[in-house]
Amino acid sequence: MKQKKTNAMRILENEGVDYEVRTFKLGKEHLEGKEVAELIGASSEQVFKTLLFINNNHDPYVFVIPVEGNLNMKHAAQAVGEKKLHLLPLSELTKVTGYIRGGCSPVGMKHLYPTVIDASAEQQKTIFVSAGHRGVQMEVNVEDLAKVTKAKIADVANHHVN
Repeated sequence: MKQKKTNAMRILENEGVDYEVRTFKLGKEHLEGKEVAELIGASSEQVFKTLLFINNNHDPYVFVIPVEGNLNMKHAAQAVGEKKLHLLPLSELTKVTGYIRGGCSPVGMKHLYPTVIDASAEQQKTIFVSAGHRGVQMEVNVEDLAKVTKAKIADVANHHVN
């Protein structure tokens, strides 16, 4: 079955960015990032998740961090020039981004929000991010992803050590 193009894929193509798609079967439960990495045959250091946070005025900020990491709230706030950030309530995710949990891509949200990619991404030739649907990941060059999302690269994640 041919993979249906997502908005994120169309945007990358329009920008002339090469990407690879990897899909996996979904169950009913939400998968952890490490499981997604295994399902697409990638190392967990290469797979990144997209998180949305808001400031006190409800302005959204996008953070792209390793699936096995956590956002360092202090570093994240500093990276976007805010005093404090709060996780965007899950109930508002689709309204703000156009995406659902587990299928939120940093590319192709309803608006281009300030975006930060964790600096650890620069240690990888390419990284995987959601392609905009659950069960669909796209592999993309970090510099290309930063260019398309107008992201800055900063150290914003706490990394788990196995």
